[in-house]
Amino acid sequence: MPYQWTEPHSDLTELRLWPHQSLPPRGFAAFILTTFTLSTVPLYGLLGTAVLWGLLPFMLLTLGGIYFALRRNEADRQVTEVLTLTGDEVRLVRRAARKAPQEWQCNAYWTRVACHKTGGPVPHYVTLAGAGREVEIGAFLSEEERKDLFDDLTQRMQRATHAR
Repeated sequence: MPYQWTEPHSDLTELRLWPHQSLPPRGFAAFILTTFTLSTVPLYGLLGTAVLWGLLPFMLLTLGGIYFALRRNEADRQVTEVLTLTGDEVRLVRRAARKAPQEWQCNAYWTRVACHKTGGPVPHYVTLAGAGREVEIGAFLSEEERKDLFDDLTQRMQRATHAR
């Protein structure tokens, strides 16, 4: 599950969310090596000819483009969301690559957790509403993970407001 609840103190609960990383570093290296190896196979018949030197730069340029695209995708997936429940306050901080952190906070009593089954950018879109704003949480999770997140958030918010 790409989210985790922690309770460092009795009056503090944190939820950390992150997107699933489907291509680990070893998988990335294996993919680039395999792509390079398989793309050179058609060039073996051209060894010793001038045509090889005409095609080689384009093959390397293509491999470089794939490398750049995968690295850029990895950087764009470096998103974290931290939801902090402290006594009577709820605070959400979203950090994304190459963007300033986004923050939202509200009184826990007035915070509403909603799951929009349709009508959102993704099915089962989870939002927090309060303080005059509605913010998304966990939009990068899979549909099943968003359903679980909604259930967990609802239970935690009810415990937080009833504990006071």
